Amino acid sequence: MPEAPRGYRERASRVAGAVLWTNTTGPSPRPVLPDGCTDLIWSEGRLLVAGPDTGPYHPGGVPPGTGYTGLRFAPGRGPAVFGVPAHELRDRRVPLADLWPAAQVRELTERAAEQAAARVATGVATGVATGVGRVLEEAAGGRLRQAAAAPGGDARTAAVAAALARGRPVAEVARAVALGERQLHRLSLDAFGYGPKTLARVLRFVRALDLARTGMPYAQVAVRAGYADQAHLAREVKSLAGAPMGVLLGSG
Repeated sequence: MPEAPRGYRERASRVAGAVLWTNTTGPSPRPVLPDGCTDLIWSEGRLLVAGPDTGPYHPGGVPPGTGYTGLRFAPGRGPAVFGVPAHELRDRRVPLADLWPAAQVRELTERAAEQAAARVATGVATGVATGVGRVLEEAAGGRLRQAAAAPGGDARTAAVAAALARGRPVAEVARAVALGERQLHRLSLDAFGYGPKTLARVLRFVRALDLARTGMPYAQVAVRAGYADQAHLAREVKSLAGAPMGVLLGSG
């Protein structure tokens, strides 16, 4: 997920549990921070998949002004769209053609390119995202409908993510979803890309960053987000983001 740069915009998607976003890179592309999500991304005529990150991702060789349109899926939703366990995408950016049938990706690429070209031709800049975003939503929605044949899977995955986001201990979460801790670990790797303890760290970091962006003092952020103290918050932010909280907020 892009870390709220100036060229970044987002809105709720028509696909449940997803956010549609656009971004235009500046002179120095900012790192993408861990959030537990996976993304389907259109950029410069290509369709890419961004997996769940365990640390900051630094885009390299991206010229200023490069445009992106992406569909970001909440933790646990990506595997149903992309058809592979989330841990296979962890810390990776891969062509969609590596995951979906070539003919399907070719048809989707052509449709997205037509939408982008049509909107650029009319000079409606925001329409590029609207047209391409609609294509991405239709493709993802179709995949999710096909995956709906596994009853209960989505509910259990969502329950795990919600409980870990609230700071519940792993053993308690396992009991709540009627799994052993090893079973929960396997489920978490497949659904989220990392084990439950790492997912909990990432979700806590996301909450802390959201709170800090409101102007809340760091000591209060630490308490509200579930850290032992402000020093614990500082260590975790540096570990997951590669920079102190003040640098992250200053770059927004």
